[in-house]
Amino acid sequence: MGEFTMPSLGADMDEGVLLEWLAGPGELVHKGDPVAVVETAKSTIEVECFETGTMTEVLVEPGTTVPVGTPLALIEPPAEKPREPEKPRTAKERRPAPHAKKKGKPPEHKPPSSPPEPAPVPVPAIPVAVPSAAQQRGHIEAGPLARHLAEQSGVDLATLHGSGPGGRVTRTDVEEAAAAQATPPPRVRATPLARRLAAELGVDLTTVTGTGKESAVRAADVRRAAPGPAAPAPPAHVGVAPERSARPSEARTAAMRQAIAALMTRANRDIPHYYLSTTVDMFPAMDWLHDHNRRSTVGERLLPAALLLKAAARAAREVPELNGFWTDDHFTAGEGVHLGVAVSLRGGGLVAPALRHADTLALPELMTALTELVTRARTGRLRGSEVSDATITVTNLGDQGVETVFGVIYPPQVALVGFGRVVDRACAVDGLLGVRPVVTATLSADHRATDGAVGARYLTAVARLLQNPEQL
Repeated sequence: MGEFTMPSLGADMDEGVLLEWLAGPGELVHKGDPVAVVETAKSTIEVECFETGTMTEVLVEPGTTVPVGTPLALIEPPAEKPREPEKPRTAKERRPAPHAKKKGKPPEHKPPSSPPEPAPVPVPAIPVAVPSAAQQRGHIEAGPLARHLAEQSGVDLATLHGSGPGGRVTRTDVEEAAAAQATPPPRVRATPLARRLAAELGVDLTTVTGTGKESAVRAADVRRAAPGPAAPAPPAHVGVAPERSARPSEARTAAMRQAIAALMTRANRDIPHYYLSTTVDMFPAMDWLHDHNRRSTVGERLLPAALLLKAAARAAREVPELNGFWTDDHFTAGEGVHLGVAVSLRGGGLVAPALRHADTLALPELMTALTELVTRARTGRLRGSEVSDATITVTNLGDQGVETVFGVIYPPQVALVGFGRVVDRACAVDGLLGVRPVVTATLSADHRATDGAVGARYLTAVARLLQNPEQL
């Protein structure tokens, strides 16, 4: 029997509030499926299941605050099918072929005689309905009641085969045809909790836009669609947290600021930072970007941020000493480059969800993934794996007008990359003075894991990649 526990969704998380169950006892869940919604000090996150199996029991009711590692539910793994015992071979099957023992010419094989032709199978006679003389002339034999029912239910009498005398269409024929052509109401994909809430609040699920997996309707969608003032919080057994789940924005912002302050205080206290910066010539990158966007549709166009993020991810692959974690007094390299992207939230504060395997994504794919990640971060629909898997973080404040940013490392990571605004600067290129677009790239790194030489190698790789954008 496996346990589904409260996960750690960041270095600053010690506890979380279970807001909602997305699966219930008796349901089959797969590894990676979101099964619960958890509220942390920073955001509301959908938590994925760690294994495949059947949820047998819920141990924590919605609305409960529990520490990280607390069992939330029991999951029974799928039973393995017993292997069928091998059927023993008979003595005849174990006996070798007669010619296997003898050497020399194998026995001649006579071609098999053609099998006798099978006896013809008698075909049963199929009765054929012969239309009546009235039907052959185009007239439908039906009484006034049958015609009235057909008109009301939209049944075409010409398509019916009457069961009455002489092929006459009866009332029963019309009613059966009407029942057969009636289309059942569409089945709306929704969680069990959402269906119960919809019944209690009088919400028609067909009118609700789902935000869950495969557009499934969740409990939060039903509450938003509920008419009139907010309904009182349902009891705990319904599967949703009580009223405290909807914190006032001021209290939630204050809690987030406290969590960020505690984490940054710890980072500044425990991590010996060193800082490096370089100015990157962006003329090749911007020239390539303008040419790409001119030849692309609106949906395929890129922003400079896509090039910066891809260069940061590729450089992390080339310099793996900066891509990983400092835990238990030693460095552990990350399994893949999962690029954390600092996202400012509309209500204040920030989160840094991860673009998984960002170094392997093509630029259009990375641009799409970035857009979706920012949207989910600002609407509270992040997944647990997206907020806990980042191996190196990038903060890009260029859209805010900042030219240089030195960030604080997000523990247990060992590096943070900063990009400012792309600006035109006078500079000398090949002995000639001109105006070129440039960007300032910075690195904040953990001196316990690396030193300045490694950091300089990383920033050099970023500059080289941005000056050769066709390699990204």
